[in-house]
Amino acid sequence: MDADGRKMSKSLGNVIAPKEVIDRYGAEILRLWVTASDYREDIRISENILKQLSDAYRRIRNTARFMLGNLGDFDPQTNAVPYETMPQIDRFALHRLQELTEIVLRAYGNFDFHVIYHRLHNFCTLDMSAFYLDVLKDRLYTSPPDSSARRSAQTAMYLILDTMTRLMAPILAFTAEEIWAHLPTHPDKEESVHLAAMPGMREEWKDKILQANWEKLLAVRGEVTKALEAARALKQVGHPLDAALTLSVSEDLYAVLAPYSDELRSIFIVSSVGLERDAPLENAFTSEDIEGLQILVERAPGEKCERCWVHELSVGTDDAHPTICSRCQTALERINAG
Repeated sequence: MDADGRKMSKSLGNVIAPKEVIDRYGAEILRLWVTASDYREDIRISENILKQLSDAYRRIRNTARFMLGNLGDFDPQTNAVPYETMPQIDRFALHRLQELTEIVLRAYGNFDFHVIYHRLHNFCTLDMSAFYLDVLKDRLYTSPPDSSARRSAQTAMYLILDTMTRLMAPILAFTAEEIWAHLPTHPDKEESVHLAAMPGMREEWKDKILQANWEKLLAVRGEVTKALEAARALKQVGHPLDAALTLSVSEDLYAVLAPYSDELRSIFIVSSVGLERDAPLENAFTSEDIEGLQILVERAPGEKCERCWVHELSVGTDDAHPTICSRCQTALERINAG
């Protein structure tokens, strides 16, 4: 059917030939269209549908490209970090990966190919690009190359991309093979992704308590984004890293957020975060979705570090490195010492 639900015919002139799709968009987009179509209903194709699928494909490809770009110096045999020592955010990403794997494997078994497309696209767009990889940039770009923090991030990305590539291989055959060719090598790596087995479930990576806490953190992060957008509209701040936040939360939410107080700055991608219990804040953003949550956005004190872009009071206190913060000074000392 065409976009208007009319059966394709030469007389109507609404036929879209597969060869035309391949010539214009590539074979992968045609394969993705077949996958995204629910064959139990009338199947539609149009230029708009193909454009949407092309955009979705680009997001999947760019997510893989970002991870590959940060795995250039990673050796799975010597640099991998044990799961037990990973920061919680890395373990939460692996928990999400197990949810994806379970759903996709079941969908393959049930021939629900459209489910695979939607889950893979949402995982790349929402779980990875809009959250995990966005938060990870600070750790990847500012930590010493061989630090446990950076190696943990690389370990998680390697495991995620290896699994993702195996899961997408029957659908995005050429893209999966291209990713596989650039994944870090190791003795057990098959020559082709199409010779590799589908990923198995890693039950030890599933953590319901961790999931519950991080879903609450994500909900608060969504409200922080709204508060930052409102402050940007009023020209109070420009980039999120120009901002310092003060959060007033209920007693229950404080119990969830307090253990992450040192990580909230990086999770929200701002320069600093203060946490208060049931303390009314003047001129603050009040959440309509999370009861008792207020977010005060102010311009962060201190100068901007030219290395990590965080506003810090320590910038300018070291005569040898007057333009960077103390955290970056420590990182550079470790890099130079190594």
